[in-house]
Amino acid sequence: MTTTAINTKKMTMIQGVRDAMHEMLKEHDDVMILGEDVGVNGGVFRATEGLYEEFGEDRVIDTPISESGIIGNSIGLAVNGFRPIAEMQFLGFIYPAFNQLMTHATRLRQRSMGRFTVPLVVRAPYGAGVRAPEIHSDSVEALFTQMPGIKVVVPSNAYDAKGLLIASIDDPDPVLFLEPMRCYRSSRTEVPDGKYNVEIGKASVLKEGDDISVFTWGAMVIDTMKAVEKLEAKKNVSCEVIDLRTLYPLDKETIAASVQKTGRAAIIHEAPATGGVSNDVISLINDTSFLYLRAPIQRVAGFDTPVPVYSLEQEYLPSTEKIQTAILHAVDF
Repeated sequence: MTTTAINTKKMTMIQGVRDAMHEMLKEHDDVMILGEDVGVNGGVFRATEGLYEEFGEDRVIDTPISESGIIGNSIGLAVNGFRPIAEMQFLGFIYPAFNQLMTHATRLRQRSMGRFTVPLVVRAPYGAGVRAPEIHSDSVEALFTQMPGIKVVVPSNAYDAKGLLIASIDDPDPVLFLEPMRCYRSSRTEVPDGKYNVEIGKASVLKEGDDISVFTWGAMVIDTMKAVEKLEAKKNVSCEVIDLRTLYPLDKETIAASVQKTGRAAIIHEAPATGGVSNDVISLINDTSFLYLRAPIQRVAGFDTPVPVYSLEQEYLPSTEKIQTAILHAVDF
């Protein structure tokens, strides 16, 4: 992480996201925002509030309701010298644009033999637990970690959100920037004024421990920290909690070092278990740290179903009890 800022103030994550875009719009004339209702309305979650008034309609652009159009136009802008930030109102709305991302955004560097790059950031609120309608709560990050050519970033607090979004906008290649909706206003974090970067591809050790390494990201950071706090108050267990922050590329060094230290691992995510990013973490642990393991790797994930209606979504999401059970299963093995 690099920073030139000195003063700090407490922000919610949505404020950190907005602050990052404001800093980059102010510093770079080639940065622009595209999306549905991002201009006059300031975005569904108010992430772009005030930016239309300050920077104008040529740089904060309200688009038609066409996700494929938003991404297609953003790719064209990116290869012609701009750095677009495209907002999907919800990650579940991105499916019509999947073709544009898979067949164009992620391949143009290779297709042009490096002549063109696509410095595109796609912002997308995602995740369950906010009582949203169908398609609004999907957690399908693994669809994009399987898409060579795009980085996948998931902050869980305001400090990381601002620094990672600035780093994403500076990146010469496409970045999918996932924003867990449950984290938007759930807490406040000290955030430096001005521009700073949090390095893409570096995990954050939230809490050091000796008995088990617990890996998580997004809104599951909240539940994991609660589960660990309650568990350690009741049991003689020392948990190391790591927020991966970037799902592609994974921080192999931090993951391996932690597991080799504790000898046990648990992975917590709200996406369905089958094909989830947890499988990549497990493979990485097996490749680097198998002989250090003292127990089978544990995994707590969502069910292999679409996110249910909001009256049932708490049954779908990993609970603090399920997380505690998995940790104890590994520790007591």
